[in-house]
Amino acid sequence: MSGGADAVVVGGGAAGIAAARHLHDAGRDVLLLEAGDRLGGRARSIAIGAATVDLGCGWLHSAQRNPWTDIAGARGFTVATDTARWGEQWRDLGFPRDDHRDANAARERMTEAAHALAAAPDRPLGAAVPRDERWRPLLDAISRFSNGAAIDHVSLHDWLAYEDAATEDNWAVREGYGTLIADHARGLSVRLGCAVTRVDHRGARVRVESAAGTIETDAVVVAVPTPVLARGAIAFDPPLPEKIDAATRLPLGVADKVMLRVDRPEWPADSHLLGNPFSADTASHRLSPFGYPLIESFLGGPTADGLENTDSAAAFVVDELVALLGSEWRARLYPVTATCWRHEPWIGGSYSHAAVGHAGARAVLAAPIDVRLYFAGEACSPHDFSTAHGAYETGIAAARAVLGEG
Repeated sequence: MSGGADAVVVGGGAAGIAAARHLHDAGRDVLLLEAGDRLGGRARSIAIGAATVDLGCGWLHSAQRNPWTDIAGARGFTVATDTARWGEQWRDLGFPRDDHRDANAARERMTEAAHALAAAPDRPLGAAVPRDERWRPLLDAISRFSNGAAIDHVSLHDWLAYEDAATEDNWAVREGYGTLIADHARGLSVRLGCAVTRVDHRGARVRVESAAGTIETDAVVVAVPTPVLARGAIAFDPPLPEKIDAATRLPLGVADKVMLRVDRPEWPADSHLLGNPFSADTASHRLSPFGYPLIESFLGGPTADGLENTDSAAAFVVDELVALLGSEWRARLYPVTATCWRHEPWIGGSYSHAAVGHAGARAVLAAPIDVRLYFAGEACSPHDFSTAHGAYETGIAAARAVLGEG
């Protein structure tokens, strides 16, 4: 492949697709290059029997202001507004209601303490939770689910930026969030299996070197996960050490899923169980999503990283569920598939968190270079990082900058 284009977008996840779509719809000749063999990045939907499940991002967080919600409606997707029941414990198994109320109060105290520390130098989010807090392990588990990292490894300032912007409306796409995001690329010029190895921005036009050849262009949007930049998989000429450093300060935590088939489920659709509220090493279990005979079990941070392989992850969640449901359930739970996002080529994790003291790295990563080289992705978002809508908005911002819009 050689030649030219008005713009090249590197990375076919939510941010890259959003940027390429906006440029294409504005009449620009744009080429989207993706190193992997599919579009969507950390959004991926698959079929299990009659069900469609999300192996990556699965929730329209802050749904009423989430641009993917309107895109879903316009493209004929089905959005469910009542399926997120993380605040419930089916039949109170292992988590009585009084304990549930006490745990919620502890989380409120953590949030208040974090706000009280907001004007001070950055510190770990764990600094907002006393070491002798009964619910500290649960608050750590929640951090592993939502940040992909333990409570002592997450920047308090960064966490507050997200927490203060987020809303409680978390909706789901029946046909799959990953399906929706990939569908948004319909009609774009795309090259899969086309890893970019160098971006030469010395001359009048930018030269993008890839596995399929070199293309010259007026502008490049780089929308790849931070580990790809941090390990130097894309060389920049002249070098961009500040970008590499920022990417290093914004590592990807990990959130993995195990999908189980269930023989004769006994709960209503979209019920929920937390495995062990007294341990940081636990899973969140969505029972019968959309009414299908499945369980979607969610593992985060060190819990996910500490399991050696997908078989170990499946055994972990089955053991948790059997401990709650009873020993007879072991013969009724059948592992179907599991993720290992840490080892996905060209990705390397699930979503970004700022290292302690480095919340400002997001602005550094997002800053354009010479009005020809732009950066996008959830890690570039100041307050909607770790989400597909944060990725989308940074992709749109980059595309608008390319076009000279506002």
